[in-house]
Amino acid sequence: MQNTKDLRTIKNFENLPEGKLGIIVMKGCNKLGREIDQYLVRWRHEEPDETKKQLIGYVEDSYILEAETPRFGSGEAKGQIKSTVRGYDLYILCDVTNYSITYSLFGHENRMSPDDHYQDLKRIITAASGKAKRITVIMPFLYEGRQHRRSGRESLDCATMLQELVGLGVDNIITFDAHDPRVQNAIPNHGFDTFRPAYQFIKAILNHCEDLDLDSDHLMIVSPDEGATDRAVYLASILGVNMGMFYKRRDYTKIVDGRNPIVAHEFLGDSVEGKDVWIIDDMISSGDSMIDVAQQLKQRGARRIFVIVTFGLFTNGMEKFDKAYENGTIYRLVTTNLTYMPAEFTNREYFIQCDMSKFISYIIDTMNHDESLSELLDPYKKIQAKVHEYCEEQK
Repeated sequence: MQNTKDLRTIKNFENLPEGKLGIIVMKGCNKLGREIDQYLVRWRHEEPDETKKQLIGYVEDSYILEAETPRFGSGEAKGQIKSTVRGYDLYILCDVTNYSITYSLFGHENRMSPDDHYQDLKRIITAASGKAKRITVIMPFLYEGRQHRRSGRESLDCATMLQELVGLGVDNIITFDAHDPRVQNAIPNHGFDTFRPAYQFIKAILNHCEDLDLDSDHLMIVSPDEGATDRAVYLASILGVNMGMFYKRRDYTKIVDGRNPIVAHEFLGDSVEGKDVWIIDDMISSGDSMIDVAQQLKQRGARRIFVIVTFGLFTNGMEKFDKAYENGTIYRLVTTNLTYMPAEFTNREYFIQCDMSKFISYIIDTMNHDESLSELLDPYKKIQAKVHEYCEEQK
């Protein structure tokens, strides 16, 4: 683990903790949960404030509370927390995309779907029986976040989910790169924060690539569709480079895999000839549209293409990305460890994974001390410092 003192000393927490810290790690988040716990344990053991150290439960060997969701043979389940949570500031970590978790259903092995993970989350919340002082759900990939708006006679699943959670007693919901942050309008009087790992992306890329020129003559940020434009604008503005965007022409006469199929991608922006291009988006599902965008950029003369996404779902596997790397269409694939990915995915030589455990630890620590999250929501200064450091090393 990296030295942790640098991050913790960015801000000296003045407030006492909101309550005794407790973390519940749902099935499928075990590795990420352990890493988060290790940071928090080390920080609090190194805490110079002796007053805080004297608080009951402030310094612990682990903040993870044992909980489980056992299932009956019929597939039904229950939530169980095996220690007290009375007066706790409780944080529940849940990855609804982890399809590697299985359970028995009438003698058959069944993989957990996002619906199953969400139901287990609600079981644990209700198991707390309203005794926790505050409950925060950390759901990196927002459940049903892609069904965030209504078009015709459709369900509003994400808004319903948010309202259901706050109805069960959840005070705050933390997520990353929400498909549409405006979904928080469904719960206007409750906490909802969505973080974008822009700093972690830039840090990982700069650490892996030593020959980048971070100027408008050599680098361009591209949005693969109109929905990701604000991400590209933000990154391009910070780096001081130009951006471009694709918009999707769809066939609205049919639905394939729950969506209208894309007919073509049309590009708007300056020339990409001879430039490195960073394509940034919130997720890769099947990867078809991202590969198509990369191919079009290559046809326009782009040099090296970096595909950067917060969530790598890869619902159809990695084979198409392997081929795209082998034929030179993409140069690097950058994503986070916020959602489950098999080891064989992350072991590929073109794959760069950004570890988010330290960042989540700082979010939890900051919230537990009832401090502002504004510095974490906007990492502009940290990005500028990292870019300046990289440019100085290049001289």
